[in-house]
Amino acid sequence: MSDLKKILLNKISCKSVWFMRQAGRYLPEFREIRSKNNNFIKLCLNSELSSEITLQPIKRFDLDSAIIFSDILMVPYALGQNITFTKNDGPKLSTLNIGSVFKIKKNEFSNKLNPVYKAIEITKKKLKENKSLICFIGGPWTLLIYMLGLKNNDNKLDLEKFNEYKSQINRILSELTEYLCIHIKNQINAGADVVQIFDSWAGLVPEKNLENFCYIPNKHIVEFCKREKIANICFPKGIKKNYEEFNIFVNPDGINLDSELDPLWAKEKLKNVVIQGGLDPTILLKSNEEITRAATKYIQTFKDIPYVFNLGHGLLPETDPDKLDMLIKFYRNFNE
Repeated sequence: MSDLKKILLNKISCKSVWFMRQAGRYLPEFREIRSKNNNFIKLCLNSELSSEITLQPIKRFDLDSAIIFSDILMVPYALGQNITFTKNDGPKLSTLNIGSVFKIKKNEFSNKLNPVYKAIEITKKKLKENKSLICFIGGPWTLLIYMLGLKNNDNKLDLEKFNEYKSQINRILSELTEYLCIHIKNQINAGADVVQIFDSWAGLVPEKNLENFCYIPNKHIVEFCKREKIANICFPKGIKKNYEEFNIFVNPDGINLDSELDPLWAKEKLKNVVIQGGLDPTILLKSNEEITRAATKYIQTFKDIPYVFNLGHGLLPETDPDKLDMLIKFYRNFNE
């Protein structure tokens, strides 16, 4: 069993480090591949290249976990939505036909994502036994934000569209959850050890709707994972001190902090869960002294409980790989 899976399932303490978006645009070796592959969805469906990209940060930094190179929007893709990525403008999805999209047969859905599962199989064979392979999904609410186009250009909830679809949201979330559980199981069957659930836009849920639109869908997924003995990490980014209520209600194996949360508050309030991350990714754009000072706060705060060193969101494209290398070495050598 890999170290990350042991930490999550057994609530044990040992040093473990990986980073969200560790396989991505900050790496020159990734940019080289990306420059030759303009269609992002096709790149995610290229099993050999996806595996190669997944392993790039492992080869460079010897991190404890790999996270498969893919995208949360592969699920809407498999449900029949057309997705285009434009530089500096993010993903654009075609209009969702709610009446037909969830009539996609489960085997058809899985077949469209088979290259993702093949990439996991290839990667698992190349990873050392002590390293974890992480797969992931988008949280149902976060996928709904993209699928219905509920986010404004300033990253706020489009209230007019939200109110237009409000009566249908619970049904859509329930249908999405079924497909997401299939995607999780397929990835685990292909060789992944752990799943992370990225509810990256949970902070856009109106507070009075948090239980219905955030807690309950995540709980259904976590309960599925526990029935299937799948180690899981939730990331309800942006919900502030509602993290405490989320953790009690959903009861995941692990929970990833975002950088808005005070680590001391998190240690006091988040119980019976492995805490992961929290470090602001923008700190890696600063001096080595500022980076190590910020990292020390997290390391010392969580030194006596199970903790996985990570960030409060993904690595930024402008991150210097040498700064990341320095941080990894600092963490591994801390108090040794």
